[in-house]
Amino acid sequence: MQQPGQPGQPDSAAPSAGGGLAQDVAAAPATAKPVDDTEFASLRRSLVGWQGALWKYAAAAFVLWHMWILLVMPVDPTVARAVHVFLGAILGFALFAPTASQAGKSVPWYDFLVMIPCLLIVAHYVLDGDGIEMRSFMGPNTRDLLVAGAGILIVMEFARRSAGLAMPIIAGTFIAYCFVGPWMPGLLYHRGVALDQALVELFNNNGVLGTIVQVSSTFIIMFVTFAAFLQASRAGEYFNDLAMGLVGWARGGQAKVAVVSSFMFGTVSGSSVANVVASGTFTIPMMRRGGYDRETAGAVEATASTGGQLAPPVMGAGAFIMAEVLGIPYTEIALAGVIPALLFYFAVYTHCDLHARKARLYGLPWNELPKLLDLARRVYMLAPLVVLITVLLSGYSPFRAAAWGIASALIIMTVTFLLHHLMVQRAGVVQALVGTVVDLFRGILEALSGSAREVMQLIAVCATAGIVAGVIGLTGVGGRFASLLLEVASGLPLLAMLFAMVVAIILGMGVPTTAAYAIAAAVVAPGLIQMGVPALSAHMFIFYFAVLSAITPPVALASFAAAGMAGGDMWKTSLKAVKLGLATFIVPYMFWLSPALLGQGDTLEVAQAVGSAMLGVFLLACTTEGWMFKAALPLPLRVVSGIAAIALMVPEGATDLAGLAVGLGLIAWQWRREAPEGDRVRAPMGR
Repeated sequence: MQQPGQPGQPDSAAPSAGGGLAQDVAAAPATAKPVDDTEFASLRRSLVGWQGALWKYAAAAFVLWHMWILLVMPVDPTVARAVHVFLGAILGFALFAPTASQAGKSVPWYDFLVMIPCLLIVAHYVLDGDGIEMRSFMGPNTRDLLVAGAGILIVMEFARRSAGLAMPIIAGTFIAYCFVGPWMPGLLYHRGVALDQALVELFNNNGVLGTIVQVSSTFIIMFVTFAAFLQASRAGEYFNDLAMGLVGWARGGQAKVAVVSSFMFGTVSGSSVANVVASGTFTIPMMRRGGYDRETAGAVEATASTGGQLAPPVMGAGAFIMAEVLGIPYTEIALAGVIPALLFYFAVYTHCDLHARKARLYGLPWNELPKLLDLARRVYMLAPLVVLITVLLSGYSPFRAAAWGIASALIIMTVTFLLHHLMVQRAGVVQALVGTVVDLFRGILEALSGSAREVMQLIAVCATAGIVAGVIGLTGVGGRFASLLLEVASGLPLLAMLFAMVVAIILGMGVPTTAAYAIAAAVVAPGLIQMGVPALSAHMFIFYFAVLSAITPPVALASFAAAGMAGGDMWKTSLKAVKLGLATFIVPYMFWLSPALLGQGDTLEVAQAVGSAMLGVFLLACTTEGWMFKAALPLPLRVVSGIAAIALMVPEGATDLAGLAVGLGLIAWQWRREAPEGDRVRAPMGR
């Protein structure tokens, strides 16, 4: 039978009463606030009073300005990047305190002083944009150098407040390398860089205001805003209800709901921790009531949420940087990410099913599940996501696709608010229209200001990563590091890929995954490409492991966030998350060995690669869990299952056939076995 959760466990997993349009209309004015990404956010202020109102409107205006220049009236790209970074820094200094003890409810006077240089830098670029461009060929003047020096310091402080100490330390180390090169040994030696040259190169279009910030000021801010409007239209709640209706009844349905809802929310959130916060509030208490211990509940949510950054159409911010670096449309990146994302979630879902079989856990009772007819009536909630995908595949730019998605979310909000006033409050037509305008204004303001809050950290880490990229280009260390990688790997791509995996995971432990990918790609990817690894495979490989660092100890941000919500031990939760996601750590090697798993190749080749990969992932999950179908796998059979899984993951005809023969034989043998009486899974009454 189902085991009750711990006393006092919040009862937030029950489905909403009623259904269909009436359910959304009844709750319409309470628009969902954008999910607060708590990654490194211990210094975040909660502003109130006139300051809270001031900064909320300022944040909304910041996002509206970006939408205006992207969709209506473009401006000079360098000016746009400078405004993006330093007006963003002004908001950042208001929303993030210097220390935790100063994270109060108002902005102190000294933070207003810090904002003055930010305004001066913005004015410098807005008023003298043409002169700056001319001096990029003729040489900088004193004002340019002062702006560059102050700008670098501001960016590093902005990153420290919003993303922790790791990014400024990394950037500071690279800056120091510019000047200590003449005393460095071997491949790290270079002649040194003059101070004025370093300031200009690390700040302008090769550094802070370079490619990475270009992505942040266009694609990233638009998709963060789209996710905020999707939440405001209550689509996040619909994702949870839809997941419950689809899989809540199944064995271990509580965990499977977490997997499916995290996948759906992850298609638009692009952030592991935000995904944990959004869906974990709903799924973790539900798993606890279903008999899952605290650590397992947190691990399931953390692992499922981490995959959200790998799920198209809105992957993590690093995917937009990847498109810019590789010079290919973002649509190609998103399409290449489809199969790896499906393999990731298939692996996590399989682990959840096997765990439920072992632990004799059941699904939710039918009376707690939303009715499928009600879900069908509310299917219009998926319209923004459908519009986004359709416009993307039609060849439009990603930020224009995001704009169409925002427009469709606004239509849903408007209709829902209007019907609420007419049907629930029984207001007259004029009063209903006025009420709708007021509610819509509040919802838009909340979505715009919320998206600005969420993009602050991304602006800071992208600008700081630009410093690192500038040093790599200025000193030429990237090419020498590629040579070092070739030498260490002794020409063996597998060793190089293992090294790249370690670098991406270690970087991801200390910095957000966007920065981890950007730095690892700049340092490691050129060496992999020189070894013959296709460029897309190399970058996807690095991106994948930068994302997986969110559940990898000793610093596993998604696991720690989920553990806090579940009240479990952080280390145990993180280790269980790695176990649940173990098969997913093999997936990047699979699409490196078989580009067909990135959609590269003809239909038959892709289908064959996907089929063998899915069977290999299933067998590896069975090996990890020690269970298959109705009974446990003895140790010898676990070894056989693991060997068959690895054989299926190697894209060779002989290994695929051998793995298929062994795997199918093991499946047929295990299917006929019965679990011992005490271990059998019995269906609850009424199933």
